Amino acid sequence: GGLDLGLRAACARELVAMDFPGYALGGFSVGEAPEQMHALLPACAALLPEGKPRYLMGVGRPQDLLAGVAAGIDLFDCVMPTRNGRNALAFTADGPIRLRNARHRRDPAPVESGCPCDCCANYSRAYLHHLFAADEMLGPTLLSLHNLAFYLRLMRDARVAVAE
Repeated sequence: GGLDLGLRAACARELVAMDFPGYALGGFSVGEAPEQMHALLPACAALLPEGKPRYLMGVGRPQDLLAGVAAGIDLFDCVMPTRNGRNALAFTADGPIRLRNARHRRDPAPVESGCPCDCCANYSRAYLHHLFAADEMLGPTLLSLHNLAFYLRLMRDARVAVAE
């Protein structure tokens, strides 16, 4: 499967011998449990040179990003912030929020208290709930912007923690 350390080690040896400017790890988060990825990621990242960027492809749950950082991963990409934003799911420090849920219909609170993004600074959960109910494109746009702001904040905080 995608998590065979022997095959990954053999591949890494050959790639490192080619002296690329950076290295990618792929095939994670494609069908196996996140716990499996978290268990194998440190060993896989350790196969790659520390002085060059290590990129984990297609992994994007917040807890997976933090596990990746802890394992020595430098770069990530994932559709998760925007795909979930388009589907009314907001990421917050307190966990995900589904803005289509009826309980948000009259909620004057921002998506995430204390978030400085334009969505949270200017719009309520009730308004976002309405936008999604009415199929207004502004809802997915605003929530995608919030989710990107959340991810940027998460990774900025991770960089600070690593530096400290």
